[in-house]
Parts: sequence; structure tokens; C-alpha cells
Amino acid sequence: MNRLIQGDCLSVMDDLIKDGVQVDLTVTSPPYDNLRTYEGSLDWGEHIWKPIIEKLFKITKQGGVVVWVVGDATVNGSETGTSFKQALYFKEVGFNLHDTMIYQKASFIPLTHKRYEQSFEYMFVFSKGKPNTFNPVMIPTETYGHKKNRSKSKGKEDTYSARARNEITEVNKEKQAPNIFKYNVGENEKTEHNAPFPEQLAKDHILSWSNEGDTVFDPFMGSGTTGAMAIINKRDFIGIEKVPEYFQICEKRIAEAEKSIQLSLF
Repeated sequence: MNRLIQGDCLSVMDDLIKDGVQVDLTVTSPPYDNLRTYEGSLDWGEHIWKPIIEKLFKITKQGGVVVWVVGDATVNGSETGTSFKQALYFKEVGFNLHDTMIYQKASFIPLTHKRYEQSFEYMFVFSKGKPNTFNPVMIPTETYGHKKNRSKSKGKEDTYSARARNEITEVNKEKQAPNIFKYNVGENEKTEHNAPFPEQLAKDHILSWSNEGDTVFDPFMGSGTTGAMAIINKRDFIGIEKVPEYFQICEKRIAEAEKSIQLSLF
């Protein structure tokens, strides 16, 4: 069952918590140091993001995961570091910082300044205890088929090389992806929203940290990317969006995702 709610996520999350709602996975991208103010509708100081993080802890199941995609503004020549402050506060309220991942942008807007071009954002993965689910993204192994003799370890008498065996192994066809995910920006969707993240980003995390039938949550729906990918991949979805214009975009996009699932059943 999917639920889309228009309103302020602070008050809506309170209502969900009171109703006993629990989610398996949150995949979201908050407003980033007021770099995106969503038509001036959202203040983004500590007095806002701290209670949001606290409510995320309450609404997340034991073993659940939050994927928090964030960047930092540069003010007077210095990056704010707000993303790190948020990560530390997640730990303070009880989450584990399970992984610090990178969303690398294959294409980015070049700027004129005395620093290297900004081509990535953080994807902090927080877990409430040990994650219940991990279905890793797999990538091809460049050395697939090569054989290795595992009887020695660079000629050193360490614990590994001292093992009494002479084993020839073959490199597997696939391996787990590293924690830097690279995506093209702005090619997945045509939307009036000013900052959609890639569909594949949402899909990769949804498949990694949840299973079919689980509930995926996004308190900042934006253009509805997380919701659409959750539904297409057979998860239930709960989403909140404050801006009426963006909420309408989400409604349309989620309806299209639900329709695609229904058509796939026939």
C-alpha cells in the first residue's frame, strides 16, 4: 500500500509515529544548507534537521536503514561541513554510521574558483542496529578467469601464508561494487523539479537495503524518484512533500509507476 502525504514532514512524521508506522528503508535527499529552499518554503537550520533525524530514528524499524544524500554549501570560501554535523547527530540519536558512500556525478557544472570542481555528494548509510538486509550491487570483475595460487602471501610467513594448503583459485565473474556510485545527472527524467537525483541511485539503494514487500520512506519526495523506484521494484512506499507544485509532480509520477506495475501483471 502506497501513501503520499502533502505537508510539513515534521508534523506528518509525528502523526505516522503516533499511528505506529514503521519503515524498513528511507532514501532521501534533504535541502542541503538552503542551497535548495524549495520556493522559500523550507528553513534548514539545526532546529529543523535535528528533530527530523530524531523522528527518523523513531519511525525506522530495528535493522532498518536510512540513506541520506547530502552536500555542503560554500560560504565565504569555506564549505559548511553541515553534512558531517548531520552524520554525527545521526550517531548521537542512536543510528550506526554503516557506510559513508559517494555519489559521483559523471557530468557536472564547471565553476570558476580556486578549488577543484565539485563532482560528488555524500550518501551516508545509517542503520538502526545491524542492517536486516544487504543485497549488494555486483559489477563485472576485470580479471575474470585468471587463476591465482593462494599457497603463499608475497613470501611472508604471516597467518595467511602459513596455512597448510596449495590452492589454485579462479577469479569470479562478478564482485561487489565499491562504495562510490557513479551516475549521469539529469538524463533519467524530465521534471519541473529543480534537483532530482538519478533513478538508478534510488533503485540501487532500494535493492541493496530492502526486499520485496518492505516499506520505503521519503520525507522529502521532491519529484518522487524514490517512490517511483520503490513501487516499480515491488516495495510499499510512504512519501511526504511540502510544496504543492512538487506534490502534484509526485502524484503523477507515482500513479504512472503503479500503472506500469499493473500492466506488467498481464
